[in-house]
Amino acid sequence: MQSKPSARDRQILRDLAGRLAEIAALPIQEEKRRLWRKLNAVQMERPMVMIDQVCWNELQQTGELDLLCEDPEARGYELGLRRILYQWNHFPVDRVVEPYLDVPMAIHNTGFGIHVREETASIDPTSDVLGHIYKCQFETDEDLEKIQTPKVWHDEAETQRRLEWAHEVFDGTLEVRPQGCDPYLSLWDPISTWVGVENTLLYLVDRPDYMHRLVGRMTEGYLSMLDQLEGQGLLCQPQPIIHCTGAYTDELPKEGYDPARPRCKDIWMFGLAQVFSSVSPQMFDEFEVAYASRICERFGLVYYGCCDPLDGKMEQVRKIPNVRKVSMSPWVDQERGAEEIGRDFVFSRKPSPALLAVDSFDPEAVRRDLKATLDVCRRHGCSVELILKDISTIRYEPRRLDEWARVAMELVQA
Repeated sequence: MQSKPSARDRQILRDLAGRLAEIAALPIQEEKRRLWRKLNAVQMERPMVMIDQVCWNELQQTGELDLLCEDPEARGYELGLRRILYQWNHFPVDRVVEPYLDVPMAIHNTGFGIHVREETASIDPTSDVLGHIYKCQFETDEDLEKIQTPKVWHDEAETQRRLEWAHEVFDGTLEVRPQGCDPYLSLWDPISTWVGVENTLLYLVDRPDYMHRLVGRMTEGYLSMLDQLEGQGLLCQPQPIIHCTGAYTDELPKEGYDPARPRCKDIWMFGLAQVFSSVSPQMFDEFEVAYASRICERFGLVYYGCCDPLDGKMEQVRKIPNVRKVSMSPWVDQERGAEEIGRDFVFSRKPSPALLAVDSFDPEAVRRDLKATLDVCRRHGCSVELILKDISTIRYEPRRLDEWARVAMELVQA
């Protein structure tokens, strides 16, 4: 049995948690929740703004992110708390600060039984952003047998230990909540790492039957995994965030919800097929929509897309059950995307993070970029959110994020 946190680590964490609790109690947090609920009902009062997937390695200059705890478990919580506080102090935008602490349940998953084989490259040793070359592990019919059905189980004793540890530290400052699995169920992101990106695209043309069998096995595996998570009560509670965007909604959880046994239909999921960025709408329909729909139909609401440009594939996206938000990446024709989305979905714009990576940062270039999005969405009556993510570098100038946030909030609150 692991020992209790040291008095020093406990005090560091309680001080951070106390500061977070004060922020979480501010009336602005409930106002942000209300605005997210309106947006997610496609009844936007104003555009919403989020910043996520930040290059934290470049924000260390002020000391606000320095870890002082000694115990590894304590340092894990400290890291999360310091990042929330840092964002609140510098680029809060519309992220809600919640008055609770999620403790991950000890859920084990065997996955599909395949380990990625790859070579990586990095231009900044302090960054976790890497280049990848993936080794193909699927060439023969026999290779398809490598795909195993995921097996899920819960180590209840370890979950209880984690909760007791957290209660010992945080009781009286933040509510402690056990948090189950928030499933990530992309079909083609994993396949790309097992087969290689080029091979994946070539196989779709040269070996379509093979790829149908591969993605079919994965789909069945995911559906079995969801059955197990539901059956054991291991899914997460309704989420505050889904794929970097606010998930607050009056539509979830569904009637009959039991907090002890959340169901897929009580929560959001997100789907994406980034490797399909360059394929035809017909191929997207055949190899992604047909399979992803079987997964999405089980969930309450769906956020669809990521970096994949979907402005030319909305006819197919509309076939996916329960979609509410659609990603509009930096590579879309925004006019076409807004016309296709109209008032039916949330136009989830991903502004290009490249504007923060240039030699000389220009806030006015950011203003023009964001204004173009807001103008096109206004013309077509779209509910819209601005989600800045995938930020690989800000050239070690933290003020760039602060400035982007300032400009974005000025525009959406105008």
